Amino acid sequence: MAKVTEAYRTRANKAVIICDFTPPRGAGPEYLDNARKLDVDFISVAYNPGKAVRVDSAMLAYTIKERTGKDVLFNLATRDMNRLALESHLLGASVLGLENLLILGGDPFSQRDLERVKAVSDFRPTELIKAVADMNQGLDFRGRNLREPTDLCIGGAIDLGRGIDTEARLTHRKAQAGAHYFVTQPIFDAMEKTRFEDAYRSVAGEPLGQPVFYGLQILVGGGVIFSSVPEEVRRELEAGRDGVDMALEMWEQFKSVGIDAVYLVPPILKGGARDYEAARRFLERVR
Repeated sequence: MAKVTEAYRTRANKAVIICDFTPPRGAGPEYLDNARKLDVDFISVAYNPGKAVRVDSAMLAYTIKERTGKDVLFNLATRDMNRLALESHLLGASVLGLENLLILGGDPFSQRDLERVKAVSDFRPTELIKAVADMNQGLDFRGRNLREPTDLCIGGAIDLGRGIDTEARLTHRKAQAGAHYFVTQPIFDAMEKTRFEDAYRSVAGEPLGQPVFYGLQILVGGGVIFSSVPEEVRRELEAGRDGVDMALEMWEQFKSVGIDAVYLVPPILKGGARDYEAARRFLERVR
């Protein structure tokens, strides 16, 4: 199994692609077929997307790795577990041989959600990044020695939609805490890479040394479209333009500004299902 940073370091002249992957709501086998068909460097197993009960991200990542041979990473949100549970969970993932994780905050619960479930948020994402870095040095959150240190490649999340300057400062704190790589939410203007790099350099006094995987989302008419999608893009979809063609156009923009690390987000259909066939069509063209 490869670490994300190692795959990026040895990428030669091709882009490294991580693909977002939704865990199923049960144990049916169809998810393995979907995973096998994705010609990507890593499959990133999401953590309870939609705040729904789904197969645990680390357990599914392990299953995909064992049954398909694909390299994987798993997402983990700070929202739902306290420090003891999170670090125990990470020790378990390490025992299973998982090496790559992406640390998130998790979408906040709505008022209706809070009538049935409680947010924990014992760690903030930056704090959990630091805690995992400490686990890699053999220490738990109490400062006690672990029997063996973990060896986890730590990813941090970036959402440029919240403001480039704000995210540059937060990314710098995450880098200082011990993040090894970063993943952004989907962007629709490749020049955001340049603006973000400039903002980060202004904050940190030096370039960001960790690889950044920029989010590229394949959209589909009638699918789930988030508020960050520009109106022009929405109009093209409504007019019947193929979302794969639009993603391929974005891919060319990515290459033009030197993006060589991509976080691919397959279309999200109503009800939370994913269109992995669209992702496969996209990958056939770019590979």
